[in-house]
Order: sequence, then structure tokens, then C-alpha cells
Amino acid sequence: MPELIAVYNAAGKEVGAADRADVYAQGLWHASAGVLVRSTDGKRVYVHRRTDTKSVFAGMHDCLAGGVLAPHEDPAEAAIRELSEELGIHLPPHADRPLPVASASWDGEWQGRPMRCHLFAYELRHDGPFTHQPEEIAAGWWWTDEELRSHLENPTWPFVPDTRTLIPDLLR
Repeated sequence: MPELIAVYNAAGKEVGAADRADVYAQGLWHASAGVLVRSTDGKRVYVHRRTDTKSVFAGMHDCLAGGVLAPHEDPAEAAIRELSEELGIHLPPHADRPLPVASASWDGEWQGRPMRCHLFAYELRHDGPFTHQPEEIAAGWWWTDEELRSHLENPTWPFVPDTRTLIPDLLR
């Protein structure tokens, strides 16, 4: 069954919708929202490894719980949805919301095809517990910014390339 996601133009304006598979196959601009989860003391970042069955960036590491935006979906609402789906973080209606921390555009390549995405990053302070969505997250753990930065210094370490564009704005 097709999964419609929002299609954007290069300037970051939503211009329509298309099936996820077509967006990836044709390299259409789309958008994603992700949340950097920090411990409440701010000293650690939650890092995870994506499952080997993901259609994009399978088996790679990431520090954002996130996903693509549905048609007409607000990035902040998508971020909250993804926290719930991927990490089992359910925010009550009056709880603190993730704070916007960065945005960027990534015009790269995945499996020999262009991939173009506008990224909206948020941050939330939370100590767990976490319940991983088994179809999306294989494992997760806490690292300091320095530990994550040390791994990122190795360009061959399998880390999702679109999040790499945001790392300078996210790490301390």
C-alpha cells in the first residue's frame, strides 16, 4: 500500500505529496523531523542503531529519533509522533515539548540515486525508559557529546548522512 509523504521544493515549501518509494526513487525534495534526546542533566545523548531492514540508511547509527513528514504535517508534531513511535516517549498534553535547535537541507545521494531532504531538529530532555520500535531501532545507548564526536571523526563509521549535516549545531 502506498505511503504518501509531503513533497517540498528546494526552497523548503511544501508543494504536494507522493508515495514514499517514488520520492526516494526520483530524488524528490521532502522533509523530516528528528529529536535529539539528551539526559535531563544535559550530559548525555541517546544514540541508536537503525535496523538492517530500514529502506533508507539501514543498519546505520543516528542520534535523532525521527522520520519524514506526512502531507500538511507540522514538523514539531512529526517530531512528537516519532518520539512516541521510535522510542516510546509519550508526552502528555501539558508536558514540555521538544525545542527547535537546528534546521538544514541535505542534497546527497543514497544507493546511487539523489536524495534531498529538509531537516528539522528538536531537542528534548528525558532519561527514559525507552521502548524501541523493533522494526526501526535495533539498539540504543547513552554517549557524551565527546564520545559521539569521536565516532563521527571517523568518516567510515556508519552514521546517517543527513543527520551529519546537523551535528555541528547539535553537539556541545
